[in-house]
Amino acid sequence: MQHQVLAQTGAQGSLPEVRVDANAEAETATTPVIGYRAKNAVTATKTDTPLSETPQSVTVVTRDQIVDQGANNLQDALNYAAGVRSDAYGLDSRTDSVRVRGAYPDVYLDGLRQAYGYYTSTTRTDPYTLERLEVLRGPSGMLFGAGTAAGVVNMVSKRPLQEAQREVGVQFGSFGRKQIQADLTGPLNADGSLSYRLIALQRKSDTQVDYVPDDRSLIAPSLTWRPNAATSLTLQGLWQKDKSGSSSQFLPWEGTLLPNPNGRLPGSRFIGEPGDFYNSERKTFGWLFEHKFNDNWTVRQNFRYAQNENANQYHYGAAFSGFDSWSSDPIFKRVLGRYFDNQLTLNRTQTLDNHVEGHFQTGALKHTLLVGADFARQRENVWSGTNVDTIDVYAPVYGHRDVPDATALPRTRQRQTGIYLQDQIKLDNWIFVAGLRHDRASSSAVGSEEQKSSATTKRLGVMYASPSGWSPYVSYSESFTPQSPRQGRIFTPLRGEQWEVGVKYEPKDRALAFSAAVYDLREKNQVVEEQPNVFSQRGLTKTKGVELEAKGSIGRDLDLIAHYNYIDADALIEGLPKHQASVWAKYKFSIGEMSGFSAGAGVRAMSSFRDGVGPRIPGVVLADLVFAYDTASWRYALNINNVTDKKYFSTCLSRGDCWYGSRRNIVASATYRF
Repeated sequence: MQHQVLAQTGAQGSLPEVRVDANAEAETATTPVIGYRAKNAVTATKTDTPLSETPQSVTVVTRDQIVDQGANNLQDALNYAAGVRSDAYGLDSRTDSVRVRGAYPDVYLDGLRQAYGYYTSTTRTDPYTLERLEVLRGPSGMLFGAGTAAGVVNMVSKRPLQEAQREVGVQFGSFGRKQIQADLTGPLNADGSLSYRLIALQRKSDTQVDYVPDDRSLIAPSLTWRPNAATSLTLQGLWQKDKSGSSSQFLPWEGTLLPNPNGRLPGSRFIGEPGDFYNSERKTFGWLFEHKFNDNWTVRQNFRYAQNENANQYHYGAAFSGFDSWSSDPIFKRVLGRYFDNQLTLNRTQTLDNHVEGHFQTGALKHTLLVGADFARQRENVWSGTNVDTIDVYAPVYGHRDVPDATALPRTRQRQTGIYLQDQIKLDNWIFVAGLRHDRASSSAVGSEEQKSSATTKRLGVMYASPSGWSPYVSYSESFTPQSPRQGRIFTPLRGEQWEVGVKYEPKDRALAFSAAVYDLREKNQVVEEQPNVFSQRGLTKTKGVELEAKGSIGRDLDLIAHYNYIDADALIEGLPKHQASVWAKYKFSIGEMSGFSAGAGVRAMSSFRDGVGPRIPGVVLADLVFAYDTASWRYALNINNVTDKKYFSTCLSRGDCWYGSRRNIVASATYRF
């Protein structure tokens, strides 16, 4: 929910707007933030720690940034995040194709892993349910047990507030988008010991690909009980149902990026059959519990049970069956082979994290100690079948929908238990972070032998927080990630390690933060899909890079975000642009005596690159705009992403297929606060 804006009017007309933090509490790693610069984060340490005292790279995307940039999904929300390739596979309606430092991050919600496995394991999270996103760049196995070398994207849910805030809104946009949403929160009784939050959303929409919808129904209730100042229990629930298809057509090089005698295929081309679908339903229940024994010792327990059902029947191009993508029509290159998948996936997960946080002093050393244990259980059932046929992709004739029979694959289970210990130590201006974790994991498929593994991971960090605001640091971290079985096959866990050297700077009396980092990252055992439903594991992969980031406000009217990434990845990793940069600025202004206006503009750029023997993907520069008007009760906004409607490719893989990027998307919205 956007923070309340008050416009005061006197005899001389309207005074400048005054923005008030509706939560009326000191900023923490879970409370609302005004503007784009968060001061604290929880993901890097599992404690509420200032970013300026965290010896590892962390980017926080605040609620205000999500709203101003009109993010409709997770990868939209990460378009301006340092170290992130947010649209690695372009417009893919099945999942958020996010990569961090060249690898695939694990996605968490409120510190608990959201999914185990491929894109069918969970339903896409709607940004409207989130207070913020935290991107921890680099291995995080010591804290989470499951976190790739890329790190963790931790989504923080909106939570019940003790002061009433209510809003309802509507959206109308490109591709027939129509959405209504509501976010209601506040106290339930006079003393404020009970507070609630109810988030609901309904959407009907098409996409830039013909016959592919983007419909969603969602309701997310939560309730917080605070019997006293020391104890809180938040119960969280979610029901979400998505009706969509596959916007990824897996079209071949020739006809997309490379010439074809028949011309270029449009990004809207649908090579499936009307009636194809990719539907998912997610149900979750859990809690966040905290009790402070005194000012120094706190215990927390977070739990979530999630049930996800994914049912899909859709066609996609057989371009990655081999480099001879037009084997059915090698002369005229019009007729393309296509697969038709029929699959049902039922996934159930239980995740639990318990830890104790203590603050104490030994001589001149000030300690923040964290001791914890977490547990994860996953069970998955899959029924799958595939047919192959052909279609003229330049003049498709629909009406050949022969649904393949689906047979049961071996049921799979995955279990993981970890114990961890971390100490954050302060000695004058020096900050030390050290942690150690041990995990035991097992994966099994019915009819095969159980695979067991264990690992000990560690992290070390040293930072000098100088009084001038400069904080140089060096850190080392590791990751260990048990991998979910795919198509009934068990895989060796991921292992990763990283060295990082960086500096953070927060000038005094300025609402600005700057950071720079250089890293060397290594990972082994990545799972890749060589052919449809055919997976393999890679050996050691290496990535080096440089990242620069700036966030904050210049004066009271200008908010700014900027970043630059340089990445040097070895040939085993799917192609990545060596250079990425972005800048976003929003300016608040008045027109005559009317205040509350704002305008924002952003530019995102990436250099050209290629994936192995694939064709070179041209570099691209994309522009985004927002215009908004806020009053005490209303917000009107117009968001335009990819303003020039640039036609581009997010990637073309060496296996033979290309992925279109998102076209221009215009959304007009009106929100009423009461």
